[in-house]
Amino acid sequence: MSLEKPYLDVPGTTIFDAEQSRLGYHLNQFCMSLMKAANRERFKANERAYLDEWPMTEEQKQAVLARDLNRCIKAGGNIYFLAKIGATDGKSFQQMAGSMTGMTEEEYRDMMIAGGRSVEGNRVVGEDGTAQAQHQPQGRAGQTRNS
Repeated sequence: MSLEKPYLDVPGTTIFDAEQSRLGYHLNQFCMSLMKAANRERFKANERAYLDEWPMTEEQKQAVLARDLNRCIKAGGNIYFLAKIGATDGKSFQQMAGSMTGMTEEEYRDMMIAGGRSVEGNRVVGEDGTAQAQHQPQGRAGQTRNS
């Protein structure tokens, strides 16, 4: 029997709970493997072949190949494990977080320095704040990608 999860109504947020942990176990183990230089080299030499060594779902593998961290999180990835992919690609955590919001690194940095997103309109799914799905991705990076 599934537990009640009132936190599922937080816009733009996937809570890494026990269910997500089970879903993403192999994805997160793959990410942790990237802590070893030899594994990073193997992954960079042939990403698909390296991913195929892991019993991940095809959706998880495609999300990694696309470097779509939001998809990875929905597929059970934990951002602290997923950061190993970014590090393998030479990306900072700030660059990764910006990519997840559709913002440039500079836009993301400026937003965070200014205090982050407003809670107004972002308390529950369905309001009209900047974290709501209808406003994602946002910023110049997202507009360039979708234009």
